[in-house]
Order: sequence, then structure tokens, then C-alpha cells
Amino acid sequence: MTTSTSDAAAQFAGRQQSPVQRIQHLLHQFPWISPLLILLISFAVFTGLNPRFLTANSIGLLLQQTAIVAALAVGQTLVILTAGIDLSVGAIMVLSMMVMATLAKDGGMPGIIALIVGVALATGAGLLNGLLVTRINLPPFIVTLGTLSIFTAIALLYSGGSSIQESHLPGLINFLGDGFGIGKLRLTWGVILVVLMYAVVGFVLSQTAWGRYVYAVGDDPESARLSGVPSRRVLLQVYTVAGFIYGLAAWALIGRSGAATPNAIPDANLQSITAVVIGGTSLFGGRGRLIGTLIGAVIVQAFAFGLSLAGVNQQWRVLATGILVIVAVAIDQWIRKVKA
Repeated sequence: MTTSTSDAAAQFAGRQQSPVQRIQHLLHQFPWISPLLILLISFAVFTGLNPRFLTANSIGLLLQQTAIVAALAVGQTLVILTAGIDLSVGAIMVLSMMVMATLAKDGGMPGIIALIVGVALATGAGLLNGLLVTRINLPPFIVTLGTLSIFTAIALLYSGGSSIQESHLPGLINFLGDGFGIGKLRLTWGVILVVLMYAVVGFVLSQTAWGRYVYAVGDDPESARLSGVPSRRVLLQVYTVAGFIYGLAAWALIGRSGAATPNAIPDANLQSITAVVIGGTSLFGGRGRLIGTLIGAVIVQAFAFGLSLAGVNQQWRVLATGILVIVAVAIDQWIRKVKA
């Protein structure tokens, strides 16, 4: 009887909502819907401006360009879900990339060992961020702003500011740049690795206790702690896992670029945060889905690629990305005001 009364009350409340309120509730429940709509509209507009945008060759190129930012955005999503932010993502990736490439250069070290060392270094860098946040209680913004400079400087000092071309690297280090064709669509193994990362991390977030802990820590860390969630340990694990992901992104970047260079993707931090925010993950933590982040990463690259094909000046492309971020945050603020 109680259940029937509750269902009736819920149905009545639903009928009392305006269409706008229903949309608000829907977006609150499924935050990835709004970026998906933006993506579909973007594809339609850019195809109308230049039909080449939707060709198999262009889509393959778009996916390859998206892969690195999408990989970094996986780790960034984990951090932002805990109401933090990681400004050091690009610096950790570049440092890991330069270390693994330098160690493996001209047969100096077996590729598998160099790869393990590079990924382990990135994992350690993420662990350092986590220790500073959880043990010294420093704000994530300040911690990662500081380590951004530290890791960038170490990468430049270690590499001497020099690039290492793929011809000097073993096949394993370059492997993710190789690809295969599906008809006229060409994909690289780097793209496949990123898809696997989303599948694994998405499953962990949605289907495991650890994933629920991540959301709980981001939603209300004190309440989570009082409920028995090991908040500090979960937070430390989040930054460590994020570092590991950045290490894999470093490997993918070598294959994508055909070289290891300390000046690679200077705006990686901004792009990864943009992808997460556009994808519907709240900057205040506790709400968002990894599928939204993937859509957000594609949107970021689709705008750059589509506007380029349309012959739009670079400055206007940057302006469009900035507007997207502001609109995404405004939508998030509006969605958070939903009443149960």
C-alpha cells in the first residue's frame, strides 16, 4: 500500500512539472544527453558547411586527433568527480613520454622496460599529487599548479629540450601509431587503447564499490567519511590511477606524433578540462559519467576540425571553445538546482 501511494505521489509530482522542469530533471539524471545533442548538431552543421567533414577519411583523422585528449580526460574525470582538478595532466604525460623515449632511444634500453619505467613514473607523479592533497591537505588546484611547473621543468632538463624522432625508437614505443583499415576508415591502435580505457574505467565507476566511493567523496566528503567510506584513501587512489592513465596517454602520444617532444600539446590541461566539463561532469564533484567525457572530447576536436575545414580563422576556433566551456558550466549550474 505504501509503495502504491509513493508511486502515485511521484506520478502526480511529474504531472505538476513544467516541460522545462522535466528537461532539467532528465539532464540531472542523464548528464551526457546535453553533450550528445551538441555533438549531433555540430556534426550536422559542419557537414553542411563542408561535406568532406563526414567522410570516412575525415572521421578517422578526427578520432586519431581526439584520442590523446580523450585519454587525459579519463584521469581528469576521476579527479573532478572528487571535486578536485588536475592542472598537471599535460606535464605528467610529457615527462613520462620523454623518459620512456630517451631510455629506449637507439636501443639504449629494451622498449618494454622503457615503457614500464615511463608509465611507473607517471603513476608516481599522480601519487605525489595525491599525497600532497590528502596528507598535507593542500587544495588540488594549488598542488597541481605547482607540480605542473615542476614536472614541466624536469622534462625539459632531462631531455635537454630536444625531440626524439620515431626512427630512433623501437617498434613497441611506436606501436600505437600503427593502424588498420575498416573500409575507408583508418584507425590506430592508440584509438583502440583509449576505447578500452573508457570501457574499463567506466565499468569500475558504475559497477564497483570503489566507483561508488569516488562519487560519494565528490558529493560530500565528510558525509562519506561518516558513512564508513575511506575518503582519504580513495582520493589518494584516484590521483594515482589518474597518473597511470597519463602514462598510457604518453605512450599513445608518441605513436600519434611520430616523435617525442617536450613541447607536445601545450594546451593539454585546458583541453582535458574542457572535454570533462562539456561532457556534463560537474566541477563541484559527485556527478557525471565517463561516456559524457568521451563525447566532450570528440566535441572539442570536432569544433577545431570542422571550423578548420570551413576555413575559419584559428582565433575564432579558440573563441568557440571558450564559449562552449561557459555554456557547459552554466548548464551544469542550472541542472544542479533541480529539486527532488
